[in-house]
Amino acid sequence: MTIKPLIILPDPILRQVSTPLGTVDDEARRLAEDMLETMYDAPGIGLAAIQIGVPRRMLVLDVSREGEEKTPLVFINPEIVSSSDTRSVYEEGCLSIPDYYAEVERPAEITVRYIDRDGKEQTLDADGLLATCLQHEIDHLNGVLFIDHISKLKRDMVIRKFTKSAKMRVSKAI
Repeated sequence: MTIKPLIILPDPILRQVSTPLGTVDDEARRLAEDMLETMYDAPGIGLAAIQIGVPRRMLVLDVSREGEEKTPLVFINPEIVSSSDTRSVYEEGCLSIPDYYAEVERPAEITVRYIDRDGKEQTLDADGLLATCLQHEIDHLNGVLFIDHISKLKRDMVIRKFTKSAKMRVSKAI
């Protein structure tokens, strides 16, 4: 397993729509293991493949609480097939937008169809933090960031901050 570097805003790859995985083979399982290792190292509770520069429809999650046994989940080609009218609000953050958090409103319950790491089609009903995290990571696969769900004023402020920070990193490297 290898810890991969994270793609950070404003990198345009984060806006790329990921393509489906054709088959679940050893390479796909290795990618999932690298993603889990990267997510745990960050530390985070979710990671989409695009966040490590791989534009494939795969994400990993682990919403277990600190001190609990880890419960890693791998979702290949996930698709939200239904969502509730009831909404919930969670404070979200993102490994690709470090140290920025905002409240985001999303459907409280969803049903997701996906392929697991063994290549079997699965369906999962999710609510609470799991539902929020799944929606956040599936958004990544569609080129959408959680800041797209906040006001334009706040979003523009965050993008300006990260663009300026990226320019400073480049100028220091030169």
